[in-house]
Amino acid sequence: MFEQDYLMRIIAQLLGGIRRSMERAAGEEDPDGAARMLDMAIGDATDLDGEALLSLAPESMATILQVSGVDPHLTEHIARSLLLSSRYYGEAGNSEMADLRSSQARALAEAYGHELSDDAVGDEELEAFLEEAAE
Repeated sequence: MFEQDYLMRIIAQLLGGIRRSMERAAGEEDPDGAARMLDMAIGDATDLDGEALLSLAPESMATILQVSGVDPHLTEHIARSLLLSSRYYGEAGNSEMADLRSSQARALAEAYGHELSDDAVGDEELEAFLEEAAE
């Protein structure tokens, strides 16, 4: 019961981070700041050093998350967050970080067997995902 409550709290925090980043990217027109917000939220959700984790090669990052015991239910949210971060870095003109986050998202999704299409971070798809996850 305690573990389930903890997981739900972590997922809720990450979903809140996704929502706030979307608002920042759209409302404040700050995609770089939105990407950085997501990166921090991912670090918080994994209980790992976020900066170190997000600097790893895609396959290494996925392996670290697997051996560190990150709950598989959380990994789909992390993969979507990475892909959204990639989108925002791309919009900010930072193609190197965009490519890294996209590759990390895909490696994590593959490692855990999650479906992750390019459409997964479109505005409509994200809204639907956030509504579904909130239920």
